[in-house]
Amino acid sequence: MGVHPDLFHPPPDMLPGDVVGFAKRQQKGTFNKIHAHLCGQLFHVIAGTAAVETEFGTFFVPPERALWIPAGVQHHGRYLSDTEIRFLYIDRLAAPFLPDRPVVVQVTALLRELILEFMTYARSQTQDGPAARIAGVILDQLKQLPAAPLQLPMPREKKLRSICDAIVSCPADMPSLAEAASRCALSTRSFERRIKAETGMSYRTWTTQVKLFRALELLASGRSVSEVAFKLGYEGPSAFVATFKKSFGITPGRYFTDRPSV
Repeated sequence: MGVHPDLFHPPPDMLPGDVVGFAKRQQKGTFNKIHAHLCGQLFHVIAGTAAVETEFGTFFVPPERALWIPAGVQHHGRYLSDTEIRFLYIDRLAAPFLPDRPVVVQVTALLRELILEFMTYARSQTQDGPAARIAGVILDQLKQLPAAPLQLPMPREKKLRSICDAIVSCPADMPSLAEAASRCALSTRSFERRIKAETGMSYRTWTTQVKLFRALELLASGRSVSEVAFKLGYEGPSAFVATFKKSFGITPGRYFTDRPSV
């Protein structure tokens, strides 16, 4: 199913319809400058892998997932492999039911086909007729998509953000709760309370999420499960696979190959 040539060019700031498409290819290792949009954006990865950093944290977007980015949210993408993206720009008045914070959602087979079909139409054809009806069904589908556990929230307080940035940079060297608290000149109780307030997670849960995010990046780059387990300091591959499956409901070996069902 092809993409209409119109859609390889960025859309105007003032959208010509409620839903407007844009198709893009990004090479491995590239990244975008920080920016925001006047409308909402559904960032759907067809093939490849991306990490999108926002003021609310980092979001990992593998194949068959999509990231909803509300209007006005500053963000930029990092591409961990050659990546094919299909963007839907959505007028804020057309979908008031969508969250006011970024969220990764699981894309069903039906929604994927609707997006691909929508991409075959020129932008001038999307205000009425078949393309407009497809856009309406896409919006209906977005009301019921389940969220995927692919967010790494980051604290905004300066000291907490500094140590969390260091952990994200090198998750294999994970400080204990007591050590992390000491680096922030806080008691363990105060540190744990502030981390929970800023990220919505305990320190232990947050550090586990850091390792899982790094694991997803390494797996996307072609590393084996054994290599990833060793690099991230797990006792062995089985311990890593168990933690991964508990969080994502699937083993790491199947994560990038399984297609979602309707």
